[in-house]
Amino acid sequence: MSEEAPPYPAHWEADVVLRDGIPMHIRPIRPEDAPALQAMHQRQSPLSQYYRFFAPMERLSDRDLHRFTHVDHDDRVALVLTSGEDILAVGRYDRVDHDVAEVAFYVADSEHGRGLGSVLLEHLAAAGRERGVVRFTAEVLPANARMIRVFRDAGYDVTQELDDGVLRVEFHIEETGRSWGVMAEREQHAESLSMRTLMAAGSVVVAGLGGPEQVLAERAAETVRDGSFTGPVHLVGIPDGGAEGVGHASLTALAEHLRASQAPAPDLAVVAGEPDAVVAAVPELAALGVHAVVVLSGGFAESDEAGRQRQAELVRRTRAGGMRLLGPASYGVVATGPAGRLDATVRRGIGQGGLAMFCQSAAAGSALLSAVQRRGIGLRSFVSAGNRADVSGNDTMQAWQDDPGITAAVVNLESIGNPRKFSRIARRLGATVPLITVLSGQTGQQVPPGHAVRTTREPQRVLAQMLDQAGVVRSRTTQEMLDLAQLLVSQPLPRGPRTAVLGNSGALTTAIAGAARGHGLQPVPSGALPALATGEDYARELARLREDDSWDALVVAHVPPLGDGDAGVWRALASAAAGEERPVLAAVQGLLGLTDELTSDGRTVPAYATTADAVASLAGAVAHARWRDTDRGELVDPTGIAPARARELLAPALRGLGPGEAARLAPDAVAELLACYGLSLVPSRTARTPEEAVAAAQDLGWPVALKTRDEVLRHRADLGGVRLDLRTPAELTAAMAAMTRDLEAVGRPGLGVEVQAMAPPGVACVVRGTEDDLYGPVVSFGLGGDAVELLDDVSYRIPPLTDVDVAQMVRAAKASPRLFGHRGLPVMDVKALENVIARVSVLVDDLPEVRQILLNPVLVGRRGAALLSAVVEVAPPGRADSGRRVLPGAGASGVKMEPWIAAT
Repeated sequence: MSEEAPPYPAHWEADVVLRDGIPMHIRPIRPEDAPALQAMHQRQSPLSQYYRFFAPMERLSDRDLHRFTHVDHDDRVALVLTSGEDILAVGRYDRVDHDVAEVAFYVADSEHGRGLGSVLLEHLAAAGRERGVVRFTAEVLPANARMIRVFRDAGYDVTQELDDGVLRVEFHIEETGRSWGVMAEREQHAESLSMRTLMAAGSVVVAGLGGPEQVLAERAAETVRDGSFTGPVHLVGIPDGGAEGVGHASLTALAEHLRASQAPAPDLAVVAGEPDAVVAAVPELAALGVHAVVVLSGGFAESDEAGRQRQAELVRRTRAGGMRLLGPASYGVVATGPAGRLDATVRRGIGQGGLAMFCQSAAAGSALLSAVQRRGIGLRSFVSAGNRADVSGNDTMQAWQDDPGITAAVVNLESIGNPRKFSRIARRLGATVPLITVLSGQTGQQVPPGHAVRTTREPQRVLAQMLDQAGVVRSRTTQEMLDLAQLLVSQPLPRGPRTAVLGNSGALTTAIAGAARGHGLQPVPSGALPALATGEDYARELARLREDDSWDALVVAHVPPLGDGDAGVWRALASAAAGEERPVLAAVQGLLGLTDELTSDGRTVPAYATTADAVASLAGAVAHARWRDTDRGELVDPTGIAPARARELLAPALRGLGPGEAARLAPDAVAELLACYGLSLVPSRTARTPEEAVAAAQDLGWPVALKTRDEVLRHRADLGGVRLDLRTPAELTAAMAAMTRDLEAVGRPGLGVEVQAMAPPGVACVVRGTEDDLYGPVVSFGLGGDAVELLDDVSYRIPPLTDVDVAQMVRAAKASPRLFGHRGLPVMDVKALENVIARVSVLVDDLPEVRQILLNPVLVGRRGAALLSAVVEVAPPGRADSGRRVLPGAGASGVKMEPWIAAT
């Protein structure tokens, strides 16, 4: 038993989505849960009771109830899955050795097949890792196949041993690539399923609940009725709704109608009105059988503290009713399902197509839909998350993976809550659907009104490089995003960068070729048509190009000398492109977007305002195609690591630290921590006198380096903080005297020195790992030196990393040619450097307690890489993405918003 039991771990509370897509709450057990636990046990079948306790037990004794509900959250941990006041499942572990715990599960008979055991195992394993547990064991009756399958399917390496009629199961609970994959697969399935009634609704109720924002519900009702949706539509509180026989004065009246007519419950509710009325309506909607709610109106967390409390209550009530929530302050949803296309937005007349869009604020939704409408880009799916109290971009992308009708997707990010999860989902989605994002200049740096997210201390370049790592096509403006979208929904991906150019001006085609080279494309030499070229001229040249296999994409430009668009040229271009398997883009006067004039046989050539816009879009498509075709490698899995030992080592340093407080590890502890991950520092000793320095050098072996312990100057030989290659006591004594004088001259005396064994010559690099409030673990790399620091030549990646990620990270630094033999310099051991980066990435991924680890310098030689200095800071962990499934929204109290589990 621990000397001092930890307090109630509120951060273990979470809302989760089960296998069937229904949300449920998970939390640590409490003493007051005894009656609910007894009630659950008495509802169980005799067989389930026997499987759990290996003996008949009709009723839990008072002693057992006390033992099961009174835990210390350390040596004895129990988590419950609840629905309202009922306990539907319990998972627990009891420590049986220093790092081993016995685990057991008890799932209500009524809940079998919903994945409760798998969710409990994920969360128990996360809690166990936090408390220093390395292995789980369990004793299971061989006939209990369901429980055995939970362990086997979790992605851990499970061993089994049958002893005296009982199956003993044992496995390590450290996260592996396989366990992460299993968790991500289950997460995607459950979250996509939970979005089904939102993204593919078969019936809908639109309710106006009074107040000025009632008009939003009225407009949404008009949009729904004007579209092609064929499912039942129920209107509540909407004027003139009764004219079509679907209007009802209240939700109560609708409930009575559904009961009387024995009509099926509506899948989706779209509501707007007074904020308190919206919150009050949620239980009524749940009673109707609604599974998802879209709240168009505001007055919640974007307004004031009362609004934040109101929003938390809205989330609590929707979760209690087993519903997903879109909004509040949403601009609506466009969904496509068996009942056709449901347009429940405030804007009418959006065409159908293959583009999926996600945005947050209603203002962004209005602007995006307006721009899409002007360009003639049809929508398959549209989600506006508003304040993003529940449904997020991550949820939306999970659902998009299961919709084969989506040909390209756009995510407009005003804030980002769980970038690490976003990256993981984007990688998977991008393998089949091109994903475009447009970022505001402050995405991740500030919190928009109504959003419960953290901000970051890192530069925005981290987010940009994370998106590149995930294969997301980045755009700087809405126009760039739409330029890319219209290409990706209408044309195949280019097979390569070779770009043919056709136009009616030599100067124009030359300019296009130059722009292509500027974007990293390879322009293919092609002639120019006459200024007065006709449609027949274009048709003839396009026919020739169709037989030419020297190009991967074609940009066609036409500038009519007389200033009017040429319909003949448009027809020729559309007809030629209809059967082409390579992408064709147009910059022709008078057309923009996806137009009827450039459509033939169901294929549309995208039209751009300028040739520069066309070339930039093509470059984005080429980059995405290259990413999709590139081997993304295997997750790094270095040998000789001991994360459990590392957590045990960090525990004393963390003891007593409050939220936001950090502590620096002592040098000996730093060395031990590095050893847990297969890293070691070049040996060194501290000294304050010449005699101590000489003794240290003799202990380490000559030659040695002498460094000041001043953190600012310890890496600065040019400022007197370092002396190298000292080979005798006399040289060392003289160097120490000179260093003392130099430091006194700049006002930094008396800090002592460090004597270190000389490392082989090489290139100084800096490797850093941080635990960021927003991103979680971040790894950065750069070469050492003033120029690199001043120019901020640093590359970033977010773990877990693959071997390809690590290799690209090194090469992304502009100064990296120094490692590869630049201008006759020796080629350095880059593999050794990559090994250091990989191990640091695993360390910060495993240990959210490590707020920062700084290796400066890492001296990369011709053979090997030497770590000359390391600094480690630790702080209480608070990571969003920890190998367990969670939903954003209400926290432990049901009121407080927990931004560290908010999804994008």
